[in-house]
Amino acid sequence: MFETILDQEPMLRLGAFLGVLMAMAVWELASPRRRREIPRVIRWTNNLAIVAIDTVIVRLAFPVLAVGLALAAGEHGWGLFNVLGAPWWLAVLLSILILDLAIYLQHVLFHAVPALWRLHRVHHADLEFDVTTGLRFHPVEIVLSMVIKLAVVAALGAPAVAVLLFEVLLNATSMFNHANIRLPAKLDRVLRWIVVTPDMHRVHHSVIPAETNSNFGFNLPWWDRLLGTYRAQPQAGHEGMTIGIELFRTRRDLWLDRMLIQPLRGPASCGALDIFLRRTEDNRACLRHPQD
Repeated sequence: MFETILDQEPMLRLGAFLGVLMAMAVWELASPRRRREIPRVIRWTNNLAIVAIDTVIVRLAFPVLAVGLALAAGEHGWGLFNVLGAPWWLAVLLSILILDLAIYLQHVLFHAVPALWRLHRVHHADLEFDVTTGLRFHPVEIVLSMVIKLAVVAALGAPAVAVLLFEVLLNATSMFNHANIRLPAKLDRVLRWIVVTPDMHRVHHSVIPAETNSNFGFNLPWWDRLLGTYRAQPQAGHEGMTIGIELFRTRRDLWLDRMLIQPLRGPASCGALDIFLRRTEDNRACLRHPQD
């Protein structure tokens, strides 16, 4: 069965991507959490364009992607689980959990290091929060993320099916937890013990640095709770909170060309590590700079 899954990898990825994207888009239309202020055509065309660029660059830059590396590791006995001869089911379960923890730690790192924050702030500079925000990442960040993922997969000797399942789940949950959808409050309280919900992750996209530097999880919510980065709600409420960052707030900044050159624009990311460590609201002034 798992060999069949791996054989159908491209169709599985594409089907899951398009299925979740369309489902969230319909849900956003039927039951939005926040009122839309910017025409969808502006944001969606540019956000989806950067997804296409990211995909092409990754395919060109990496002759072997994560699933291929996992297959090679299994054939040659590379990595921790292969050396230890761990039971297959245990290796799959632990691989998914450890890969998710690695993504959480990577996310924290991209907030804490000024040079990496310049790349990651492309994701945060979206002025609204919907399903396409979960796909909006600078190509250089995507390349660095792939390098980190390949290193973790090789070190673990993760089974190929675990890597494929993790990548499909991560892509799907990223679109889900960025979606502008309304969930009943009681359901949200239960779900956020199992998966990162839109209300939980929306806090992370607040303009207030104390809230931006919280709720780093994309898939599992446990790491934020265990490591002290969990914040239940935004102080202004979900309808009243401001999405984005102080530095880039014009509609022109939403265009593809501005996204691609954004890491080169503006002053140095002053105090990024301090903002992360202190997570205090008074550090907002550090991020206020005139548009260049």
